[in-house]
Amino acid sequence: MRQLCDADPLLRVLIRPAAMIELAEPEWEALLPRARVCHLLARLAVEARAGGFVGKLPARVQNRLAAASTVAAHHGRTIHWEINRIQRALQHLDVPIMLLKGAAYLAAGLPAAKGRLVGDIDIMVPRDALEAVERALESAGWQPTTFAPYDQRYYRTWMHELPPLRHRDRDTLVDVHHAILPPTSRLKPDPGELWAAARPLDGSRLHVPAPTDMVLHAAAHLFHDGDLYRSLRDLVDIRDLLVCFAEQPDFWPSLVPRAGVLDLGRPLFYALRYCCCLLGTPTPEVVAGAAASFGPPKPILHAMDRLVPNALIPGGSDAAAHRNGAGILLYVRSHWLRMPPWLLVPHLARQAIARASQGRE
Repeated sequence: MRQLCDADPLLRVLIRPAAMIELAEPEWEALLPRARVCHLLARLAVEARAGGFVGKLPARVQNRLAAASTVAAHHGRTIHWEINRIQRALQHLDVPIMLLKGAAYLAAGLPAAKGRLVGDIDIMVPRDALEAVERALESAGWQPTTFAPYDQRYYRTWMHELPPLRHRDRDTLVDVHHAILPPTSRLKPDPGELWAAARPLDGSRLHVPAPTDMVLHAAAHLFHDGDLYRSLRDLVDIRDLLVCFAEQPDFWPSLVPRAGVLDLGRPLFYALRYCCCLLGTPTPEVVAGAAASFGPPKPILHAMDRLVPNALIPGGSDAAAHRNGAGILLYVRSHWLRMPPWLLVPHLARQAIARASQGRE
């Protein structure tokens, strides 16, 4: 994997942004579409501006990065507005609201939000408040994206969130969570633990997870609840969070113990491993050693070391011919970790039939 970092231009510029100056036109031709697929173009623009070398890049590249920056800035304004609208819709309820993932990074002003595209707003509320929150959001214009009986049952019975809600006028999506992993998942972080450590924002009812919990949620989302396909941006998020929070003296000493409390040791192990191997993220040796106790058996780790880069990085690994296969295997893995076999098999069969029907149409 270390050789991959040196050979792959996208990883190279993510590790050392000044390497953008060294890229030839043909390398940019190959890199730009890959960065766009991973939603990382605006991030490269942020790094180029911070390094003061935008003017040294080819004119076409400057134009592409400027356009990506404009899109990212629009996303940021939209998310801030939607967070305000959510607060307004729920203001009559005595319910705390926790922002998750991209919305949390943006609201907290974290470096991970710079140049980040946010597709939807993820919030978490106490489980006993779900019905009231859903009614309030529907009254404010957010409507379910699916009415199919199976989909409704799937979300409400087995998942950690309501069916996604889309605003009828603004077309924005809100995902309302009551936990960060499904109740059927093999890992079961306690939402009460997350609420107990959550940090309030500006004295409002809005909260964000504690620094350790924010990293652990990002790790769980990518390495336990996700399929990793073209999710390099999510790994960059984790890298940014680690680098940002490393400045807090209690962050590294508390990270691995907190992973044990939240039952998220294995996702943390993978997050630290691949942030180091693919993005050159420094981790204190004592922390890496402690996290290794959560690692998988060697045969599984060997398989993950082959599959993860192929799935995360579009067009950038030596096993390019197997990339689709890697994505499929990790997709199945994420569902295997999320659901017991008696739910998983019919669920995947139903999804396969639905995709086949869409293909015929």
